[in-house]
Amino acid sequence: MSTGEAVTLNQPTDASSTGFCVTACVNPSGQAASVVPHAFAIAQALGAPLTLLHVLEARAAREARPDPIEWDLRRHEARRALDRIASSSQPAAANADVALAEGPTADEICRFAAGHGDGLIVLGTRGRRDASLDGIGGTAHNVLNRVPGSILLVPVDARLAPSGYRRIIVPVDGSCWAESVLPLAARLAKAADAELLLAHVVPMPELTETRPLEPEDLLLRRRVVERNEETARAYLERMRASLAGRGLRVRVLSLRGDDVRVTLARLIDTEAADLVVLSARGHGGSRHDDMRYGSVASYLMTHSTAPLLIVRPSSAHVEPSAMPDHRVRLPVACSA
Repeated sequence: MSTGEAVTLNQPTDASSTGFCVTACVNPSGQAASVVPHAFAIAQALGAPLTLLHVLEARAAREARPDPIEWDLRRHEARRALDRIASSSQPAAANADVALAEGPTADEICRFAAGHGDGLIVLGTRGRRDASLDGIGGTAHNVLNRVPGSILLVPVDARLAPSGYRRIIVPVDGSCWAESVLPLAARLAKAADAELLLAHVVPMPELTETRPLEPEDLLLRRRVVERNEETARAYLERMRASLAGRGLRVRVLSLRGDDVRVTLARLIDTEAADLVVLSARGHGGSRHDDMRYGSVASYLMTHSTAPLLIVRPSSAHVEPSAMPDHRVRLPVACSA
């Protein structure tokens, strides 16, 4: 699918015909149990081919060169383990490809992604070496900063229920960057018959407090918040009506919050979300072209209890829109 092309929500393109693919980065002895089911679910919903990728870490240069027979045994064992994962995870997984690479894990994942065109990388927040750490591990951090496409980041304990996705949260902030993920989120929700929850947080405006706030200052702040809440409710209702008209179960929620990021992280937890779909950047995307991720996406990477599907604007599957005429301008148009 070329950049700039648009399709309607009720007539999604087949991802397999556009070169789009899903790659699950797994270690048979690591986080495969949580990563693989999510990768299968996304690939099936998008009609995209799936590859299970495992990277065999090379020895440090200062160490002796590995025995070729040992390496051959490791490759065969790793491939058998991937085959077992593919055959036992989902019935449809029998058609998944398996791929092995050798070298530094993050480097090989990025090289594999670069050689397979547009696609989605699925990986866990932490590997075995990072099991005792909070947030995301070194490999995930490295891949997030280098892979140009979209990424599904799966927390360690985010196991997919046998019933699949039941609730998908989409944070929106009024920008076309945030709205550009709606077609993808809608397609995933429709495939899983999941509820789509559109969430908007109205931040409390900051007032310079070099002196105590006067009553008129507090009144001004309240009026700004009330105005923003009224605008947000109308904005969310337009999106809800458009998506509901396509047979989707949609709920909208507008919240107040001193910190948008913290409020969203709490909402994800309290709503027991199975998946969060959001743009890599929101309102700040047009002002900070040098940032790969906005502050909300960056915060949720380390605080979300649900898998986080971070959509990069250049990815083929974010082009169509549902607002307001069921199509959306590409995020690149927002920077003007």
